[in-house]
Amino acid sequence: MQDVELLMPAGNLEKLEYAVKYGANAVYLGVVDFSLRAMRKGSLITMENLKQAVDLAHSLGAKAYVTINIFAFNDDIKLLEASLDRFKDANPDAFIISDYGILNLIKRNIPNIPLHISTQTNTLNYESVKFWRDLGASRVILARELPISDIAEIRRQVPDIELECFVHGAQCVSFSGRCLLSDYFSKGERKANHGNCTQPCRWSYKLVEETRPGEYLEINQDDRGSHILSPKDLCLVKELPQLIEAGVDSLKVEGRTKSLYYVSAVAKAYRQAIDEVLKNPSADLEKYFIELQKVGNRGYTQGFALGDNNGESYSYNISKGLAGADFLCEFHADKPVPFVQEGEKYFPVKIKNKMHVGDEVEIITPDEQFTAVVKDIKNQDGEDLPLGNTNDDVYVKFSQSPKAPKYALVRTIGVKNVH
Repeated sequence: MQDVELLMPAGNLEKLEYAVKYGANAVYLGVVDFSLRAMRKGSLITMENLKQAVDLAHSLGAKAYVTINIFAFNDDIKLLEASLDRFKDANPDAFIISDYGILNLIKRNIPNIPLHISTQTNTLNYESVKFWRDLGASRVILARELPISDIAEIRRQVPDIELECFVHGAQCVSFSGRCLLSDYFSKGERKANHGNCTQPCRWSYKLVEETRPGEYLEINQDDRGSHILSPKDLCLVKELPQLIEAGVDSLKVEGRTKSLYYVSAVAKAYRQAIDEVLKNPSADLEKYFIELQKVGNRGYTQGFALGDNNGESYSYNISKGLAGADFLCEFHADKPVPFVQEGEKYFPVKIKNKMHVGDEVEIITPDEQFTAVVKDIKNQDGEDLPLGNTNDDVYVKFSQSPKAPKYALVRTIGVKNVH
């Protein structure tokens, strides 16, 4: 089997670094105004640090793809024209685009950067792939709605272009994201295809008959209403052998707005699964599916991959992803310990969810995964604490320490919230 790229989301510089350290060969990132997952608060990738983000990926040995995949109006084109020098200076490994006008602008002004065609174009057949190839694209990101058998046929018909497919993460109820629900519900203020979706497909709905206002009818027996539009999350880790055999070059994970823990844990699971499949195509991948249940999800589905997408692919009871394990803390290995350790090894950590002395936990790093016991927690002054509360900066001693603590993360043991 051929080498295959693991492509992870990079919502900010820190997530980019962790994604690569945990196994990504490449990352994709976007900026406000040009991206469909453009966060508008917190630590962002912006036009000002875009080059820094691309350079960081390159320094870590990974590729960086920049998304310019909004559905562009005239004002967007004018803004892009004014930003072309910044994009050119960033020098990414590719631009991900969906709009013909943006394609023309990039080809004319930054002709040396490869073009990847976004899943937003709903590319479903080999003639469409040939069309994009003939326009100069080096890669097509196929629609999520394709079965693996169709992907294999596209590869046979068009062997001279790279193919990318989504393998994990949230799905849209609309065809590859072409949705206007958010536009309507927000009266045009939150446009889904300008990176600002309110996700009305995740809302809970009840039915009301027009002549009987105030009489709400249950669509099913769930007293919270029904999430009739909310798809489960995609998880194709067990289908990796078929995808690789079909000729997919890049396996993509959704989630630029997801947490640092999500990006790291998902990258680790897929990295290990891909490496195992490349050595042994008949490997049992169930253990990686279990690992992926430890991150936030709305229940998992294979979507359209096997050609049998049906009502079981929808999450009727929940809309928010529930993690099978709680993310407890991240190590801040570069931060000094302010008190004398007396031969004991304490690690500075940022608490993400409450953690007690005596808790049995799981520690993961890019190269390790093991269980340990929280032996001691101290504050800045070296005073003993019974627990660390959310957002506390504390110092923790574990029964077993990671060999390389810089990127270490701690979570609860086992899997809960299986749905």
